[in-house]
Amino acid sequence: MFFESLMVYMHKSIDKVLITEEAIRERLDTVAKQVMEDFQAEELVVVALLKGALVFAADMCRRMPVPLIIETVNVASYHGGTESSGKVKFLDAGMPDVGGKKVLVMDDILDTGLTMDAVIRELLEAGAEEIRSCVLLSKRKQRSVECEADYVAFEIDDEFVVGYGLDYQGLYRNLPYVGVLKV
Repeated sequence: MFFESLMVYMHKSIDKVLITEEAIRERLDTVAKQVMEDFQAEELVVVALLKGALVFAADMCRRMPVPLIIETVNVASYHGGTESSGKVKFLDAGMPDVGGKKVLVMDDILDTGLTMDAVIRELLEAGAEEIRSCVLLSKRKQRSVECEADYVAFEIDDEFVVGYGLDYQGLYRNLPYVGVLKV
């Protein structure tokens, strides 16, 4: 009963469903196929940016039939608000071992570009052979830095969204769809 009440509460906080669970599933199949065609690697390192990319990365990894090394990097740029703070904070002590490896960075959303840009620079410094980026969502907006993802599941307008890994103050990540939060 508690779980059902919590889910009803969360759904009431959503202004509209932007991308359905079914649409996400179908699009991830297509994006994973594109990634596999491009990389054609015997081994690939997936670097998922925590915490937002956790759900997206897990679903994508299950769609990629090659040996994968899965790593995570814990970064923050929203710091509890509904807009990027403009500052990327690395919450881990160091970067994963990517020296001489092909890397796919996965994130939930490309907004200002600051997070993806900072992570890619750090991975290059750590010796990655090749880096590509993959995001669930890319906002149609001017970025703070020149940064675009190599693979984009969905392009969206500049709205604050939650669900499927995206959160507001730690909540809503477990929604099976992407929705616009009532503000």
